[in-house]
Amino acid sequence: MTWRDFALHDYGARESIGKRVTPHPNGSLMPGTPLQLIPLALFAFQGGHVGPASTTDPLSQATVGLIIVAVFVLLALERVHRLLVVIGAVAIIWGITYLTPLRLIGFSESTQALDFNVLFLLAAMMAIVGVLKQTGVFAWAVARILAVAGGDARLLLVMLIGATALLSAFADNVTTVIFIAPMALQMARSIGVAPVAYLLPVVIASNIGGTATLIGDPPNIMIGSGANLTFVEFLANLAPPVMLMALMLPALSVRYFSHDFAAARAATGSAGDKVPAPPITDPLLLRWGLWISAFVFLGFFTHGLTGMPTSVPATIGAGAMLVVQDVLYLRRRLPNDEERRHGVLEVIEHEIEWPTLSFFGFLFIAVGAAVQTGLIDTLAVGLGRVVSEGSAWLGLGSLATLLFAALLIAWVSACASAIVDNIPFVAVMIPIVHRLTAQLPGDASVLWWALALGACLGGNGTAVGASANVTALGIAERAGVHVSFREFTRYGSLVAAMTLVVSSLYLTTHVFLGAHLAPLLWAGVVLAVLMTRGIWKLARRRQARRALGV
Repeated sequence: MTWRDFALHDYGARESIGKRVTPHPNGSLMPGTPLQLIPLALFAFQGGHVGPASTTDPLSQATVGLIIVAVFVLLALERVHRLLVVIGAVAIIWGITYLTPLRLIGFSESTQALDFNVLFLLAAMMAIVGVLKQTGVFAWAVARILAVAGGDARLLLVMLIGATALLSAFADNVTTVIFIAPMALQMARSIGVAPVAYLLPVVIASNIGGTATLIGDPPNIMIGSGANLTFVEFLANLAPPVMLMALMLPALSVRYFSHDFAAARAATGSAGDKVPAPPITDPLLLRWGLWISAFVFLGFFTHGLTGMPTSVPATIGAGAMLVVQDVLYLRRRLPNDEERRHGVLEVIEHEIEWPTLSFFGFLFIAVGAAVQTGLIDTLAVGLGRVVSEGSAWLGLGSLATLLFAALLIAWVSACASAIVDNIPFVAVMIPIVHRLTAQLPGDASVLWWALALGACLGGNGTAVGASANVTALGIAERAGVHVSFREFTRYGSLVAAMTLVVSSLYLTTHVFLGAHLAPLLWAGVVLAVLMTRGIWKLARRRQARRALGV
């Protein structure tokens, strides 16, 4: 049997030969297209084979579920390194797959479970940041921001949260964390605050800010594509509640880390005059780096027009940045073989978080097993059944049934996203929500906003609930700051609960007031909060001046 016959036999593609290739909305090729035979040819050429499909019986699903639960228990206990936990889980899954009748996920399916867009995006942005660090721009920016804050640790936290949330709304939240997390850690050290008091709010703010727009978080991109929702619709419907959450986050964070801020004030007083502004060490490389970074972010903003995944402009930018760095270095000196390690190898070996990328890869495979065995599909279908049966049992009216479905989708999505990666869960939920929107009365588009809010905000609940969380913890670990799973979960779950309560209130108003009045009402609430905070700060300043006799 030739590789072509083998591929046709295994994939049932006999009828597809000669047909036009049909692109999927996410950019991949639809099953049964001629170009899909190319990777199968490579498998056959390498002596590999495509095995049978994963088993979807209850025993297979229960086995995967127990393994994933064990992974989270071990991560919480922190007895072994997190990378060893997921490697061990994948080893067990593969062992069961090839040595028992249960087929959880094979090697070929594992390669499909890997999200190469996320992996390449992370690696490329880490390389870009690594080159920019060598220009001294981050140390310079930290000193300038500290000078503006005047040594006020709380004001600095507000500035960090605001900048992170705003940038995450218009760029990928993982990219935002890669840029801001190193500065947050350096600011914390400079001002005498415990690093977690700045790092964790920055990570949470990136997830909150990314919820507001179509391009801020990968689940939103999937939802927008599946439901034909535009950038403006995301911004109009999700920005008002997200802005309120972003305004509430600094107050909650200051209260949660009040001991750390009090200790910092007692130890350092005003740190504004103690942080000198270091000079930019390589202005020419910085100028090139800023232009290249602008190109990368332009690629992020226009991916809906170009069709480029976010990893493509990031990888192009990383390659250009490394080339420019090396060319500029060679112009200035004639290095020997030992000195040439300054460039590509230095960045690739020391600036890219390979343990973090490996953790993502093995975690994708473990979650892929849950998808392949139908575990996530079973949970999602069960959710649809709960909506219909719960509505009938409670005797809910049309609007109440719609609200019940929206709240259920939001909270279940949040809980699921805190445990497993939200991307496969959202992929399975999209057809379920499509089915519910066709069955439920009223403006059922609220279900899409419920799914987006739950999937994006639920990731704040645990250290592995969102890609930005894992990335930030990897950056912190490289900088010598250890954040435990329990420490992150205590703070993250508190913020996740707060944001979900706000989301529930917003969904309630959306159902009963409509898609036009509800966002306007919440925009008014945000404006009222801003005005109240401004008046309160002005009153405090006047009171302080009177106390000083000014």
